[in-house]
Amino acid sequence: MKKFLASAFFAAALLGTGCVKSPVVGGIYTDVKDGLAVTGNAGSSKVGTAEVKGYVGVVAMGDASIQTAAREAGITRIHHVDYQSKSYVGVYTIYTIIVYGD
Repeated sequence: MKKFLASAFFAAALLGTGCVKSPVVGGIYTDVKDGLAVTGNAGSSKVGTAEVKGYVGVVAMGDASIQTAAREAGITRIHHVDYQSKSYVGVYTIYTIIVYGD
């Protein structure tokens, strides 16, 4: 019984890793875009992105800040911000911030 409980605990812990923020999560594959923020600034002619990548729910690296995405595209006035999250079986995850503005 102890081996079964230990195995069940290990499986639950493993399944809980490698998650990515998303309004809807697929168990095997996730690719979701969603809105994050909107301002009153009119129009958007530039698009900037910034991302974080995660591996096996153990290591995550990157800078997915709005400031980094805006700087990357030379945006000084932000119109709106979206995000995209992708996950492949929870082993490889990508979280991307997408900034629109001028």
